[in-house]
Amino acid sequence: MKGIYRMLNLSILLEDSARNYPDRAAVVLGDRRLTYAQVDAAANQVANLLVERGIRPGDKVALSCPNLPYFPVVYYGILKTGAVVVPLNVLLKGREIAYHLRDSEAKAYLCFQGTPELPMGAEGKAGFDVVDACETFFLITVDPAAPSPIEGAETLGSALPGQKTFEAVLLPETDPAVILYTSGTTGQAKGAELSHSNLLLNALTCNRLFGSQPAQDTHLLVLPLFHSFGSTVNMNAGFATAATLVLLPRFDAAAAVKLLETENVTFFAGVPTMYWGLLNALSAGVDVERIASNMRVAVAGGSSLPVEIIKEVKERLGVTILEGYGLSETSPVATFSKPGADPRPGSIGVPIWGVEVKLIDPEWTTIEAADEIGEVAIRGHNIMRGYYNRPDATAEVMRDGWFRSGDLARRDKDGYYYIVDRAKDMIIRGGFNVYPREIEEVLMTHEAVSLAAVIGVPHSTHGEEVKAFVILKPDATVTEEQLVDWGRETMAAYKYPRLVSIVESLPMTATGKLLKRELS
Repeated sequence: MKGIYRMLNLSILLEDSARNYPDRAAVVLGDRRLTYAQVDAAANQVANLLVERGIRPGDKVALSCPNLPYFPVVYYGILKTGAVVVPLNVLLKGREIAYHLRDSEAKAYLCFQGTPELPMGAEGKAGFDVVDACETFFLITVDPAAPSPIEGAETLGSALPGQKTFEAVLLPETDPAVILYTSGTTGQAKGAELSHSNLLLNALTCNRLFGSQPAQDTHLLVLPLFHSFGSTVNMNAGFATAATLVLLPRFDAAAAVKLLETENVTFFAGVPTMYWGLLNALSAGVDVERIASNMRVAVAGGSSLPVEIIKEVKERLGVTILEGYGLSETSPVATFSKPGADPRPGSIGVPIWGVEVKLIDPEWTTIEAADEIGEVAIRGHNIMRGYYNRPDATAEVMRDGWFRSGDLARRDKDGYYYIVDRAKDMIIRGGFNVYPREIEEVLMTHEAVSLAAVIGVPHSTHGEEVKAFVILKPDATVTEEQLVDWGRETMAAYKYPRLVSIVESLPMTATGKLLKRELS
């Protein structure tokens, strides 16, 4: 009947596995192993703390944390209260963090010590006024008993209550569970609201696609958990089947290969540059046969895989990489290669179960012909509720349940899709989306910069590098190297331009639009 909703909470992924497999290792970091029962109990403590501090269903709670056991503990703890998780990129700088906290209307912020960099003022207050950007600020520290170095913040460990039980708040399935920030191609970051059913169904569909069975898989988790790829394909899907997640806080190819070997990893997900790194790290002394005998599934996303990498992974590790496609707005998985089928290099596969994909023109008209280029539009259980507090931006990309991605693709006669161009001007650096307009706007806040144009240029390992062309204000004397250094201090590490060229003019159309295709 209309108006009747299923009641659920995404935290069931943890709770169900904790009931059925309490003693199975849930997360592994070095010598530390936490069982599902332990992770669930710790998440309950976080939930009790948040409720004590006034967090209620529907409130927004932000989280900054690298791939450490704290991340799933806090993530599911927030969800249990009925609040909405706002994961933040750990590379964001102070100005960027403050924007996300205010834009999401976060009531609380839980941040791992040292991630991100918290610039301190003379009186010990966070330099970007994070305490003023939300009502409650907890610092997650390695030493839970240590006092907080930041005025106005508490350490999470010392504040946790003793209660290790908590009854998760059940909500209508369409209520928001997570807000993932994506800059889009129009500048300011927008928060994609994803519901409990969006994320639950996407995780379960991944397990259906990959043939995952309860308590069988061990994931090597190198994708950041604050990103939709890692949080869905590894964490949510993995916890749904009581998989063991082996965490690597920062990707290092040699360390990853060692873990593949010693932890008997069966499931690996990464971006193309990670596979390139793994292959180069398979040096003498590595038990490649052992790695290959355990590896069951390898998946890739973020950008197209070179044919040679697909071939070499198959030859050396005995597994065919499955390529997929999705966006934060699609929870994220929308298409994937068919398991067991011959790989089609460059293809993002076919729509996953429960999802439709089509190509459209600028007027939303469907393009039927094979191999004709159009914009990817997606409809299904994975589509976001909308952009948080941005009805106009939502209306621009959604119509009749369809979401237009901004990515151009073609479809072959067998129904396989191939991305031919990313959203206009978007740069993909090491698997991270970088949006030129945002970088241009930041550069133009520099006192010496009059105008800036940012493009992506080819890079041997990152795929693309960020390059800025800058026109200076009259009599300004800043150097290219100084602008690079300024960008490093002002923007996240994956965003700032490593390459800067100071120029006298930029190519433009008759209407004053920059002709970026003429820059290189």
